[in-house]
Amino acid sequence: MKVLFVLTSHDQLGDTGKKTGFWIEEFAAPYYTLADAGVEVDLASPKGGQPPIDPKSTEKDAQTEATRRFYEDEDLQHTLSRTKKLTEVKADNYDAVFFPGGHGPLWDLSSDKDSIRLIEEFARQQKPVAAVCHGPAALMQAKGPNGEPLVKGKKVAGFTNTEEEAVQLTEVVPFLVEDRYQELGGIYSKADDWQPYVVTDGLLITVQNPASSEPAAEALLKMLKKEKAA
Repeated sequence: MKVLFVLTSHDQLGDTGKKTGFWIEEFAAPYYTLADAGVEVDLASPKGGQPPIDPKSTEKDAQTEATRRFYEDEDLQHTLSRTKKLTEVKADNYDAVFFPGGHGPLWDLSSDKDSIRLIEEFARQQKPVAAVCHGPAALMQAKGPNGEPLVKGKKVAGFTNTEEEAVQLTEVVPFLVEDRYQELGGIYSKADDWQPYVVTDGLLITVQNPASSEPAAEALLKMLKKEKAA
């Protein structure tokens, strides 16, 4: 089994002068969950090379067993520094695609033509698409095989308005995940802030926040094993 992880290349937090990027926990926990189960994982980003790490995700209170493992894993750090460009990857070569979050995707993956093309190819080929926290930003302009928004009529989850308010970025981000889902006709639901919450609808897996990242990968792994056994 082979899964493509798509990471953001965007490192500017709006016009605040602060940095953003991808959230380490939302990359590391799913990566190890899949890799430890024997899944081959490739990494890609719009610009290729080293994707920016959200500095907030390196702070002490954001650390988990998976992030600590990542900091000691020189091989994975090296692989991460050499992500493929999205223009170089095709859905044909993978069994699923996975989008870690962090605020970066709100700015680039939400409108990146190559990312959107990939998502639409995975959907057309009836392969799983999974996204964590702000990762669902990548889904918002994608169309399903029927030409409608991919998320329309689908049960979905993602970072909540109240979680965005809690991190004081409501006025900074280009859009709110919860609001955009609803504008597009997604059937959005959520748990209490910062609690793990995973929603699966067909081959689409979306989850609420960093605490949901490992459960997201577990849901994807279960789906891949089921597909393989079929």
